[in-house]
Amino acid sequence: MKAMVLRAPIDLDRLVMDDRADPGDPGPGEIRVALHGSSLNYHDLGVATGRMPTEDGRIPLADGAGVVEAVGSGVTEFSIGDMVVSCFFPDWQDGTPTVGDFSRTPGDGIDGFAREYVVLPATAFTHAPKGFDAVEAATITTAGLTAWRALIVDGKLKAGDTVLLLGTGGVSIWALQIAKLMGATVAITSSSDEKLERARGLGADFTLNYREQQGWGAAVRDWTGGRGVDHVVEVGGPGTLAQSIDAVRVGGHISLIGVLTGASGEVPTAALMAKQARLQGLIVGSRREQQDFVRALDSGKIRPVVDRRFPLDQLAEAFRYEMAAGHFGKIGVEW
Repeated sequence: MKAMVLRAPIDLDRLVMDDRADPGDPGPGEIRVALHGSSLNYHDLGVATGRMPTEDGRIPLADGAGVVEAVGSGVTEFSIGDMVVSCFFPDWQDGTPTVGDFSRTPGDGIDGFAREYVVLPATAFTHAPKGFDAVEAATITTAGLTAWRALIVDGKLKAGDTVLLLGTGGVSIWALQIAKLMGATVAITSSSDEKLERARGLGADFTLNYREQQGWGAAVRDWTGGRGVDHVVEVGGPGTLAQSIDAVRVGGHISLIGVLTGASGEVPTAALMAKQARLQGLIVGSRREQQDFVRALDSGKIRPVVDRRFPLDQLAEAFRYEMAAGHFGKIGVEW
């Protein structure tokens, strides 16, 4: 079968198509999936550029969706012909977080989904949302589930809440759609007026160009009448956290899900304490949470925003497009 692999020393120029052995038939508890789509994440980019070390020959991409071709003995959840989508933490089935690294994350610690076929335990997948194609389904594995967990699972979002989203990447656009589905009011930031206009088209209630207004945390707080927002989905990290704390209400919730501005930095602890806000780090979610998310998506009221689709053999070009940061929503890979 065909697969894209990373060759040492790892960088995008050494991401190549390779021939790999077909995985064969599924064993007990396993399914064989013909993969047809994936989507790119910041984590995948870190692996593909060598910023996050992995093994020579690693098959990248954490997200994968396709059609079940065969089921092993004992598998009752899936049938031949089902569209399925992968789990970011295949061993975290349910309950409180149990994983603190990426040693078992596809595309990082183990081979990912940039290939034609895979045989894995059935528990490494869930059903795909009804009516989603493979690329659309693949966007829920990392970005979609992160947004769902931040707002619904951990944030306990309810109708009438206010939400602040940073940027217009995959997680933020998923969070915008989820928040509006739940009846929340949403503020979103970007450096692009064109992207802010697109966000308004998806229901954003307040938009702000952070390049034009550096004190955007206070501006968002003013938008709420001085109260502050109930939830912040914080993707920037140390470079934006102070503004997010400024924007959040007393007793509010900040989901720290990204480090786009750096892996470490200064935290304004006095300001955080004064806000009595809950600052919670999180990485994606469990299989059970993904199943709950899929049930919500089965309502048919929202579907992912896919900016552009690339063929599998142009995976390096897809990553370069991601690096240019011009996309809105998710970048798909389709084959």
